[in-house]
Amino acid sequence: MDRFSTTRRFFLKRLTRYGATLALLASYRTTFAKSNPALIGVRVSQTSDDHTRVVFDLSTKVVHKLFSLSDPKRIVIDLKDTHKSKALYVSKKTTSLMSGIRSASRNNGELRIVLDLKAKVRPRSFILKPDGNSGHRLVIDLHATNLSPTPIITSQQQRQRQKKEIIIAIDPGHGGRDPGAIGKMGTREKDITLAVAKKMKTLINRTPGYRAVLTRESDRFVVLRNRVKKAREHQADLFLSIHADSFRSARVRGASVYALSLSGASSEAARWIAEKENASDLIGGISLDDKDDLIASVLLDLSQTATIQDSLELGSDVLRNLGKVSKLNNKKVQQAGFAVLKAPDMPSILIETAFLSNPAEEKKLRSSKHQQKLANALFAGIKAHMRNRMS
Repeated sequence: MDRFSTTRRFFLKRLTRYGATLALLASYRTTFAKSNPALIGVRVSQTSDDHTRVVFDLSTKVVHKLFSLSDPKRIVIDLKDTHKSKALYVSKKTTSLMSGIRSASRNNGELRIVLDLKAKVRPRSFILKPDGNSGHRLVIDLHATNLSPTPIITSQQQRQRQKKEIIIAIDPGHGGRDPGAIGKMGTREKDITLAVAKKMKTLINRTPGYRAVLTRESDRFVVLRNRVKKAREHQADLFLSIHADSFRSARVRGASVYALSLSGASSEAARWIAEKENASDLIGGISLDDKDDLIASVLLDLSQTATIQDSLELGSDVLRNLGKVSKLNNKKVQQAGFAVLKAPDMPSILIETAFLSNPAEEKKLRSSKHQQKLANALFAGIKAHMRNRMS
């Protein structure tokens, strides 16, 4: 073989290898491009004046960020590595809460979508996986922040109308290995809550038309989810979770009442307490982290709006009567993300009876006489609420 042929074969081998490398790189580039999410369609629907849903159909799962801006009011959604699509030019973009949709591509590769609003809303987003009929979807729910004054009849309220007695689920906070707050005199929250709950049960069961069930009858640990589960098994009409608070300052005192807030806590103090109470499950070795998606999907049900409205009204009636026997830390029903308040169709409130970290209040909470006064006040609030609901 001559020298020219040898050189020619050498360069052909190099070209073949180079071509294979280019082909491999091209396939990687194609694969990478295919993995980027593509916006296929946008659907806008209005199920009520208080709720708008925007669904983004996607080719694959997308990483997104959502936040609110004001002046003017708008919701911003950033979709990572997603290109602008003609699908955004939807025909129906106006609802009672939303005035339009606009978008723009950003330099970092994100697609920014802006929902222009007519009123202040509470946004919530979640991802849906393919289910056979639809592919990947990003769902944005816009809820009006003002709760509708028109009552929505929930399944729980329909059952209530058919029953001859009103069932009250009383949840003594903490228990067992979880003592809750502990006062300077050694008073344990779990003991106080159980004592008040038992006095309430006796009082309620003596009253015709009412019946009480306790989520725990003794000093034992019950995970938060099972507390709600037991109440629902008894088809409870109302759920009251009883607690005794604690704070780093011994001067802080007074009772508080909480209802559920979908957007989290209504104040920094409420958020701090919510995180403390929700962590109770960790003591029993069970985390609530893996239940977020389930809880979120339940909360998206529109009936939850009516339940929260009812909870706020119940809380106001209880707070009004509680103020007759105890100093109030806050004269308004607060809202926070307590796990035990998340039953979708059962009005639920959490009562912080007093602060064990306050010496004077700790002494009162240890008194059986004061515990009975608390039980009487809580039940008086329940009866006032039920009279208002039935009228």
